[in-house]
Amino acid sequence: MHKIVALVVLISITVKGFSQPQFGVFGGPQMVTANYKIYSQKQSSTAKYGFHLGAMAKVPFDNQLFFAPEAFYSLKGYKVKFKQSAFPPDTNAVNNNTTIHTFELAFLLQYDFSNQPDHFFVKLGPSLDFQLFGKEKFDLKNGTSVDRKMVFDFEDYGRYAASILLQFGYEISNSVLISANYTHGIGNLNNHDGGPSIRYRAFGLSVGKYFGRKKIVMDTRNKE
Repeated sequence: MHKIVALVVLISITVKGFSQPQFGVFGGPQMVTANYKIYSQKQSSTAKYGFHLGAMAKVPFDNQLFFAPEAFYSLKGYKVKFKQSAFPPDTNAVNNNTTIHTFELAFLLQYDFSNQPDHFFVKLGPSLDFQLFGKEKFDLKNGTSVDRKMVFDFEDYGRYAASILLQFGYEISNSVLISANYTHGIGNLNNHDGGPSIRYRAFGLSVGKYFGRKKIVMDTRNKE
């Protein structure tokens, strides 16, 4: 992880030396669930609604290709019904309902489909999310319920997870953009040996705006 972060920082510093970046903010709603498996058997999961809010940059790299890192808060979670027993949350649990507050760093490449001020774009790249804190509610086989803080350590839930982010959107000449986003978790949220496989899945919408730099449009028309 440290090598990846160091490489991304080095690339961004190098690119910044040759070009002028744009900076902006973005946010929007999202629907989050989890690909949840116990002993390779998929469990029934239901999505929860959250949101994301953060900052972004756009650094020219090569023609219509840009380095587009993002740093943002993301409210995640999932609901799951168990067909089998596993820890976490508890070997006697029959379901679980989680709400997880995360901070996410995304190292994306952006491709603009046109050099015009109004254009479609696509972003793709890896993301690291840090579980800040969370709560879980679950029912036990004996009919009692548990409502508690989630525990993040080496024998419980993992503090870190990884994902692949895909965004497709449209940017207009006043530097406002809108995009549809998909998060495909590749890192297991569970740290316990023999425990479940928990990988985020999320769909969202974002609205954002870049600040501090006006786009330059070349006038290529013949002049009399």
